[in-house]
Parts: sequence; structure tokens; C-alpha cells
Amino acid sequence: MKPQHPPVDDVDAGDAPEDDTEDAQDDTLEGDAAPDGAEPSGSAPSRKPPPGLHVVATPIGNAGDITLRALETLKGVDAIACEDTRVTAKLMARYQVRKPLLPYHEHNAARMRPQLLARMAAGEAIALVSDAGTPLISDPGYKLVREARDQGLHVTHLPGASATLTALVLAGLPSDRFLFAGFLPNKTGARRAALEELAPVRATLVLFESAQRLADLLADAAQVLGGREVAVARELTKLFEEVRRGTLAELATHYADAGPPKGEVVVVIGPPVASGEEAVDIDALLRAALRTLSVRDAAATVAEASGAPRKQVYQRALEISKDDAG
Repeated sequence: MKPQHPPVDDVDAGDAPEDDTEDAQDDTLEGDAAPDGAEPSGSAPSRKPPPGLHVVATPIGNAGDITLRALETLKGVDAIACEDTRVTAKLMARYQVRKPLLPYHEHNAARMRPQLLARMAAGEAIALVSDAGTPLISDPGYKLVREARDQGLHVTHLPGASATLTALVLAGLPSDRFLFAGFLPNKTGARRAALEELAPVRATLVLFESAQRLADLLADAAQVLGGREVAVARELTKLFEEVRRGTLAELATHYADAGPPKGEVVVVIGPPVASGEEAVDIDALLRAALRTLSVRDAAATVAEASGAPRKQVYQRALEISKDDAG
């Protein structure tokens, strides 16, 4: 999914994207749509999906990231439930999808959910999309999925774009274990308290934040989490995609001086660095690994498992290897 503004307190929440993105790209969602009534050349009628809920991922920036299966499903359902009909209409027009768009968002979810469930129970196929990316990931929808399941209705997911996973892949930080924490609180005290809760988690952290609060988040994270590595990803899949890496303190200073960046932002923070008593555990892991692996492979394996910096683990592996040889 694509990061949005922080949701309002209720669970089924998600707002429209900000307007300050750099949009000089042919394949973004604002691309030309076909004339009204036109069909793609050589297209065949889409088969109607089975009755029930079809959760469909949509692009987070580049419209070309829609999947063929998603398009077939969207063209075959009876209606499409979406956060903002204006946003979804642009993507649907681009791909000549002409289905009723039903608003489903934080302000009307309690009223719309029974209506959608009744339509599915009556035999209709309903698609659920977010403004961008994978629904339910910091977007509306989980209550609809839960209640559809509870009523025995068919529920399926058509996977696709996700800002969370795209940022994690590009960050170059340990990805074998990660925690998505969404938006942290806006106020400094509450935000630092949330970071304190996350500090012991031995995993890479993935957060969403508005560009205006990015520097404050990084500064608070530097105070609470120390010198961890961090990557700030913005404009993912677009022409001006950027991933900036450094320590929390370095990037806090950078964005405080440079000002808020343009576009949507995902923050990826590395896991805790082993120190003190935890270093003994790394030594034990290295000694075990060195029984069957080379120094380089043992260091790589232990660094990946522990989340400790690769260079630091490699240096320690060299020392242990020399000690054992002596």
C-alpha cells in the first residue's frame, strides 16, 4: 500500500494522497484515459468472479504496476468499493474499467459495510481497493474482511504493489524479520513513548510518516533508538524515486536543514545493534558457524541472524578465527 496521512482514531481509516508529489512521469496514475465508451483493442469480455469479496492491490505510483489478474477481476465484478471515488476513477478510466464505484472509508464504513455484505450474500462480486497499494495495510477494510469471513462469504486477495514491502526491499537493511508499525503518534511525548515500546524489538521497523513531521520523527528516534541505520524512501515506483540512507541522527539533521521532502514517505529503521552481554551471543554464534563455514560466510550468516553490522561481525569473526588457529 501507499502511505497516507495518519488515519483518524477509528480502525477503518485512510486518507487521500498528498498533492505535492513530483508527477513528471508518463505512467503515473494521472495518465491519459481512453475515450468514453472505448474498449482496449482485441480485449475479450471479462469473466465474472465468484460472489464475495475480492481485495485488489492497486499501484502506489506507477500505473503500469497493476496486474493482469487485477484488471480482469475489476472488469468482472459488480461494483468496486474504494476510499475515494475520484482517485480510483482515474485508474479505472486508464484501463477502461467501467463499474460502479462505491465509497467505503472511515466516515461511512459503519453504514456501508452492511450494504456491501448484503450485496455479496445476494450473489454479487465486490472488489475492495485502497487509494493506492494493498488494502488493509494502514487503509480501510479489515472489518469488512472479518465480517465477510464470519458470514461464510468468499474472500480472496489479488496481491500487488505495497509501499511497505517496496521500501523494505530498497532499504538494504535486514529483511528476514520486520515489524510494520504504521504511523506513530503526532505529539513528541506520545511518539517517544511509542518508540520506547518498539526499541527492544529485534527486527527492522517500517513506519509511515508525513513529510512535514519526518525530521521530528527521525530526531525522536535518534534519541530513543540511538545510532541505528535508517533509510527514508519517497516517491516509490515514480520517476523521482529516492532512498536516502544514514544513521538516524544524520538523516534527522539532513531533513531539518533541507526541509520536508516532496512525495509520500516510508521510514525503514534497522534492528538493535548487539552490544555488551549480547556480544557474547554473537561470539557463540560465530564459533558455531566457523566450524563449517569460511570466515566471510560465517560473518554474513551471523550478521543476518543478529541484525548486527556486517563489518563489525566480520572483524570479530577474523579475531575469533585467529585466536582459535593460535
